[in-house]
Amino acid sequence: MRIKEIIEILQAEVLTGEDMIDSVEVHSACGSDMMSDVLAYVKDQGLLLTGLCNPQVVRTAEMMDISVICFVRGKKPDDTVVSLAAEKNIILLSSRQTMYMACGLLFAAGLEAGKAHELS
Repeated sequence: MRIKEIIEILQAEVLTGEDMIDSVEVHSACGSDMMSDVLAYVKDQGLLLTGLCNPQVVRTAEMMDISVICFVRGKKPDDTVVSLAAEKNIILLSSRQTMYMACGLLFAAGLEAGKAHELS
């Protein structure tokens, strides 16, 4: 799914990476406010939906090769987070949708849930 479609579906605002929204495509997504869960369980995700607005979100996305972060519930990160994301070429979006609705809307539009790391 193209980022432009995600923006339309979630009625999202682009915070950084506007020059990349036509070229980046994602095939799966996850939603979490706990970055420890993203690190432990997420695999092969292109989009992270979260309400957490701190630099750790961008650092986690960078480590997990997540190319797009969408902040839900109308949250917007401060300039430090936006600058860090721009430096790391990570697209930031903000949507007024709740996490539940954002995930549901994207799933209904055909964006798949990604694979999770298997627990032993």
